[in-house]
Amino acid sequence: MPLSPPVKRNHIHTREVRCYGYEREDGLWDIEGQITDTKTYSFENLDRGVVAAGTPVHDMLIRLTVDDDLVVQEAEASTESSPFDVCPAISDGVKALKGLKIASGWTQNVQKAIGGIKGCTHINQLITGPLATTAYQSIVPRKHHRKNEVDQGPPNKPNTRPVVIDTCHAFKADGANVQRLWPEYYEGE
Repeated sequence: MPLSPPVKRNHIHTREVRCYGYEREDGLWDIEGQITDTKTYSFENLDRGVVAAGTPVHDMLIRLTVDDDLVVQEAEASTESSPFDVCPAISDGVKALKGLKIASGWTQNVQKAIGGIKGCTHINQLITGPLATTAYQSIVPRKHHRKNEVDQGPPNKPNTRPVVIDTCHAFKADGANVQRLWPEYYEGE
């Protein structure tokens, strides 16, 4: 169902977030993201002079190289456009993510490693949200697909309760999807 018709309005700001998951030949994964902010109007900036309408105010790129277990092996960032000349100076800081696992506690661990004055709000938002989700969406289904190709049999029942149960409406413990996919963990009547 589409959104309701909006009240008459003026477009002011656009934030574009693009994320990509790549399976590498060496068995690792590259998870890349880009965040770009633009304005529909030109404005004066202390460090850049006039920033023309449509020119990125923020344009930042991230690459996390992770293993099959979602552990960061390498991390790099590049700030192509920023409102201040000092912003690109923190790009190397993302290397502190090496060794962290994209799992429960990821956001807190990223904030501890590169939050506040050690990092960039926009880069951190990209890493903790869309990039982490892209890693999971790239790797977990692909691993499952590869395993099923090798097994050539019915999918194995999980040994433990799948972590996705109760993470959203579609996977609520008493819902139809859990009953269908993991009946042994179904909590409905």
